[in-house]
Amino acid sequence: MKKLTFLFLFITTFSFAQFQRVEPAFWWKGMKNPELQILLYGKNIAQQNIELSDGIQIKDLTKVENPNYVFITINTNEINTPKFKIFLKNGKKTISTYQYELKERTPNSSARESYTSKDVFYLIMPDRFANGDEKNDSSKSLIEKANRKSEGGRHGGDLRGIINNLDYLKNLGVTTLWLTPVCEDNEKAYTYHGYAQTDLYKIDARYGTNEEYRELSTELKKRDMKLVKDYVTNHWGVSHWLIQDLPTKDWIHWFEDGKNGFKRSNYRTNSQMNPYAADVDKKVALDGWFDTTMPDLNQSNPLVLKYLIQNAIWWIEYAQLDGYRVDTYPYNDKDGMAKWCKAITDEYPNFNIVGETWMYDPAQIAFWQKDSKVGEIENYNSNLPSVMDFMLYENLPKALQEEENWDKGMIRLYNSFASDFLFPNPKNMMVFFENHDTPRINEMFNGNPAYYKLALTIVSTIRGIPQLYYGSEIGMRGDKNKGDADIRRDFPGGWKGDAQNAFVSRTPEQNEFFDYTQKLLNWRKSKDVIHNGKTKNFSPERNVYVYFRYNDEEKVMVVINSSDKEQIIEMNRFQEMVPSSFTAKDVMKDATVQIKNLLTIPAKSSLILEINK
Repeated sequence: MKKLTFLFLFITTFSFAQFQRVEPAFWWKGMKNPELQILLYGKNIAQQNIELSDGIQIKDLTKVENPNYVFITINTNEINTPKFKIFLKNGKKTISTYQYELKERTPNSSARESYTSKDVFYLIMPDRFANGDEKNDSSKSLIEKANRKSEGGRHGGDLRGIINNLDYLKNLGVTTLWLTPVCEDNEKAYTYHGYAQTDLYKIDARYGTNEEYRELSTELKKRDMKLVKDYVTNHWGVSHWLIQDLPTKDWIHWFEDGKNGFKRSNYRTNSQMNPYAADVDKKVALDGWFDTTMPDLNQSNPLVLKYLIQNAIWWIEYAQLDGYRVDTYPYNDKDGMAKWCKAITDEYPNFNIVGETWMYDPAQIAFWQKDSKVGEIENYNSNLPSVMDFMLYENLPKALQEEENWDKGMIRLYNSFASDFLFPNPKNMMVFFENHDTPRINEMFNGNPAYYKLALTIVSTIRGIPQLYYGSEIGMRGDKNKGDADIRRDFPGGWKGDAQNAFVSRTPEQNEFFDYTQKLLNWRKSKDVIHNGKTKNFSPERNVYVYFRYNDEEKVMVVINSSDKEQIIEMNRFQEMVPSSFTAKDVMKDATVQIKNLLTIPAKSSLILEINK
């Protein structure tokens, strides 16, 4: 009986001790940081021996409380072969083998350009943009199936649909695509947004394949365009395979007084820099789960942090990415994220990363930008190159609709920019008036194109990197009060059988939005004075805001009239920038204009003037 029991245990160990996952599955030679940590996963794998072929030494082997994991560290500089084998052994007997590959990097990969103030972002929710391959609308291996009739369901948009419409985007004048997360999200419902990822190394099969994602990057580069990946460091989906079989309990944050470790974040992320914050409030803010399906990752765990760093670098190298946008940035462990950003930018010095810094106070936003004097107060440097200007986002629609008062109307914008002294790099901030989480501007203003034109003119001519949200350029609407799905409607024409295809044929009403967007963005492309020029602004009067962008070669005057009345401006007020009488080009009308002491600006309109020198 004892012999049979021993034999059963031996067979069980032998049959289950296999390499079930190896992450990253491959790597590259010639990295600035040659140290690579490889996650090995299999049933009771830690009970076996790990060896490498070709005399390669394991620099560190870490076992954790879960015997299904082993983490090995190697120095890739010491490996002279492009391929080597990882052996799983029981004594001298090899029971599983994995062939590991170190690929050659793309020439000058580390010196690649990233997005800058020259660029214009176009934000796409892939599931809602265009369905280029109906065969992948559902997947046998993924739970949620396509159901376009469900507002919150999967609608079938995919990477092929985006690739098929790149010329539309190029023609529109955008230079950079930001896609909401496209890695696998295998939760039961509401997976179309992608923020509850369940496999960080695999594109969701309902969007396509890893190869198609790389194809998208290649096709963009053929058009001198860029690809930015939405990265989520704060949380994963609860169905992520690593969450389902945790390497260590502290891989995620647990609350003993919560159900299955869950406690929702209180979302008070200003506790990160609040000197008076109670510890309990700070803990719930930073360690609390973003939602029931989104466990909070522990970036202070070195294994977690290394996993996130290597995964981010893997995608940069694999897909030749041009930048990252990082979700829910202030919810993360700030010291861990400083290391995450530094590891990436050490490897790619020009690589830009923008964090979703959803705060409305400029000092609290500035805290997160690299080399911030605000952060220095706490001896902290985030190493995060770019932040999202949520103060401008909050103030812009109010400025466009309020009557002028001491602190209302266009003075809100003037006051916003007055806080730029807090930011070490104001031109490397994302500026926007809406995104996938906010009310749509065309809904807020009842489809009136005048307000859209004012908002677009502002974000396209001030300092920073403008960001548009898909469909706004054709007047798309959606009511946030009805739920997120309503502000994430399908782009008309992205599906076979749609009543209209706005990619190729638009109504006169849609064209009013589109033509203005196209004209403005394509003009902006070549204007270094807008990308990198200085700013001089004048305090608004009668809800007319005037500012200049200028450098040694060019000068542009922007006039924004948000009032309901035509306004006449006396030009002698602006003599430190321009004489009272001058000749200029009206950018949007392609016409030469003569300004003589007075300038008339119609109600709810803007004017962009290129000043002749």
